[in-house]
Amino acid sequence: MKRAFFIFATIALMAPSQAFARGEFDPTHEFELHPWVEIHLGPLDMSINKAVAYLMLGSVITMALGIFLMRARVGAKGEPGTRQTIGEQIYEVAQTQIAEQGLPSKAIGRWFPYVASLLLFIFVVNLIGFIPLPLTGETYHGFPVWGIYAATSSLSVTLALALLTFVFTHYEGIRWNGPVRYFKSWIPEAPKGLLVLIVPLEILGQIMRLISLSVRLFANMLAGHILILTFLGLIFIFQSIALVFVVLPAILFYIFEVVIVVGIQAFIFAALSAIYIGSAIEPEH
Repeated sequence: MKRAFFIFATIALMAPSQAFARGEFDPTHEFELHPWVEIHLGPLDMSINKAVAYLMLGSVITMALGIFLMRARVGAKGEPGTRQTIGEQIYEVAQTQIAEQGLPSKAIGRWFPYVASLLLFIFVVNLIGFIPLPLTGETYHGFPVWGIYAATSSLSVTLALALLTFVFTHYEGIRWNGPVRYFKSWIPEAPKGLLVLIVPLEILGQIMRLISLSVRLFANMLAGHILILTFLGLIFIFQSIALVFVVLPAILFYIFEVVIVVGIQAFIFAALSAIYIGSAIEPEH
């Protein structure tokens, strides 16, 4: 199955891409978001574009995957089947490696569904970003152009996910500790003269959590896709099949991204979300 997946991906990646459709190649153009269906609500641009399509597809696959894996029946001999085994492994990672490590025991029941959903959703969105799909919004001689694109390579997407964690973190901090005690926990014990410097730094530190959480996922996915597209784009730029040797490092890097980076970035985002929420519920000082 894995061999067939990589063969299909390689063939699709080498098929006519956006470079042929436009007559030029620039890897940064692959991340431009042109509206497919324009929707404007006052100053808000709610238009449907490539990123929205990938997010919708990722949401459907995530829900289907959860239902498929988590509702598997036990085999005839009472032994778990493959579906149940995979589902239990995902559940165990989310429970023991993320929720129990970052959340206090009193909050696990409330916030485990959130961090587990983050883990599975970001993993699925990252993964389909490396599967060539006809969702580029362009055509080549009337046929949809196939390409790779990750919604998480858009900063607006990762920032929206990070904002959820940011809001939930401070909501839980205030709910469990009260506003006075929670915001007071941001201020360490120090001479009063230094508080003028420390308080702004603590506030900046909270904002930096939001920025680092969103930029880490965005930068990793963007860099990986640009590098793969750059390798393949060299063939189109120099218009020589002799440069087909650059496909090999592209394939190797592609496998590295799919096997390692996709899962690690989903795990880190979910784990940090659990840690931030947990630290707000039980502040250190």
